[in-house]
Amino acid sequence: MSQTADLVLRRGKVLTVDPAFTVASAVAIRRGTIVAVGADGDVVSMIGPETTVIELDGATVVPGINDAHLHGVGYGMTRPPMVLDLLHPSVMSIAEIVRAVGTAAETTPPGTWIRGRGWDQALLAECRADRSRAPHRRDLDAVSPHHPVLLTDFSGHAAWVNTVAIATTGLGTRVATPPGGIIDTEDGEPTGIVREAAVAVFSEAIPAPSRAEQIDAIEAAVAECARRGITSYTDPGLTASEVDAYEALAAEGRLHARVTGLLLPQRPVGTAADFKDVLDNWPTPTGTNQLRFRIAGVKIFADGIPPNRTSWMSEPYEDGGHGCLSTHGDTDDVRIAELHTMIEHAHRCGHQIGVHVTGDRAIDAVVAGFITAQRDAPNADPRHYIIHADFLSRASMTLLSANGFGANMNPTIKWVIADAENDVVGPERAGYEMPYRDALAAGVTVTSGSDAPVTSPDWLQGISTMILREARGSGAVSGPDQRIDLEAALRTYTINAAWQDGAEGWKGSIETGKVADLCVLDGDLLTADPHDIPHLTVRYTVLDGEIIYAQA
Repeated sequence: MSQTADLVLRRGKVLTVDPAFTVASAVAIRRGTIVAVGADGDVVSMIGPETTVIELDGATVVPGINDAHLHGVGYGMTRPPMVLDLLHPSVMSIAEIVRAVGTAAETTPPGTWIRGRGWDQALLAECRADRSRAPHRRDLDAVSPHHPVLLTDFSGHAAWVNTVAIATTGLGTRVATPPGGIIDTEDGEPTGIVREAAVAVFSEAIPAPSRAEQIDAIEAAVAECARRGITSYTDPGLTASEVDAYEALAAEGRLHARVTGLLLPQRPVGTAADFKDVLDNWPTPTGTNQLRFRIAGVKIFADGIPPNRTSWMSEPYEDGGHGCLSTHGDTDDVRIAELHTMIEHAHRCGHQIGVHVTGDRAIDAVVAGFITAQRDAPNADPRHYIIHADFLSRASMTLLSANGFGANMNPTIKWVIADAENDVVGPERAGYEMPYRDALAAGVTVTSGSDAPVTSPDWLQGISTMILREARGSGAVSGPDQRIDLEAALRTYTINAAWQDGAEGWKGSIETGKVADLCVLDGDLLTADPHDIPHLTVRYTVLDGEIIYAQA
């Protein structure tokens, strides 16, 4: 049997992310597996006439990036041409958004929904100039009198709609706030800004995407991931049809990424009884190619997000209020009981559980639920984790670490919202938000994800943000005491994320015997100024030893 390699990369900086964070210069791959890592001389004997050799010339090789929280279907579905691109700096003002909607209305049949994604009120010129100014339905009504319009903000937790959209949902102009939702009003009339569960009223009125559209969306997301060096991601919160689409692509050999899925049995405000019923009757996944797609468990929503003042906090927001859990019930005790019932049921069914939770009080409640579930029905290694973990308390850090649970944080969200959070929770709490350093020091396995389409899956910006803690808008430092170094930051996107997948034994680092998933950067990540890291480019992405992306 030939011992030559199929692919050799040499004369570079290979950041293995092994326990010692060894830096090698060469790696050899055979049949999709890493067979040698070390000095250039260690791979010479493995180079044969049919071996592809890539001369790195000092470039950096890291393990294939694992975005631990990326909505692949949602990311693909919310990218042009399916929706209007309203991300900053594509649009800078309300006026620009209105023009984009007006242009779309000219070529869209009347009655057809116009959708957009990505606007951020804090960055719109009119709102920056006048803090009392906010997007309003009358802005959209002027250019879209015959089309329902739904423009979701960058977070996905708020939306801007027009009068036709309100009428299309059957809510009329004087609307009753749905449970768990917020509808901004002015003189008793809706302004067109809706938040949390109220967004679902409008998104559910839009015709469901077809199977072909879902598959196209996944392939578009995976292609963008490959361009960015991402070989694995967790898609958290899948519907049954989305699971089917992923399984079809995996079975056909068309899924060019490793995807771990979390099922979404219940959206916010649903009852625990409904959650149990849906989960118990969920179709059994086929699991035909689990190295490319597998269902690990379920996602649960516990509260909202800080910018909407819907995270459940111990201390009040700057303008008052504490938020609350988003689970069903009229009192805190009932909502906690509902949350714990869902956690317990999913745990007893053997699922890994990821809980969307941001406020410190809500996080404490979730962690308590994890511990109770594991105590009452011990699982060998459940690896439950909290998602976002914005205001993770030090007490909960200790409990997560002691019980083998994890935390998934989002550095690019921190980068985007850091300036705005000062007005929401005050500068001290805003600086603490997403406490990477404290959590890692407490022994918590921390992973990083983009939450795309909330932010772009830009892990290089994520690395920079974890090191610098600088805000996108002002460049101001937010929480310098929560900075971490390059090694720790890279681990959150590689070996730690593999741990979240239960896969650290076979992916997540560049070590002999592991799968050959690699990202090659056109530059020296070790010596780069952290401000320059987001500007590094991906030269190659390798999955299972095959080059799936090469820089043109």
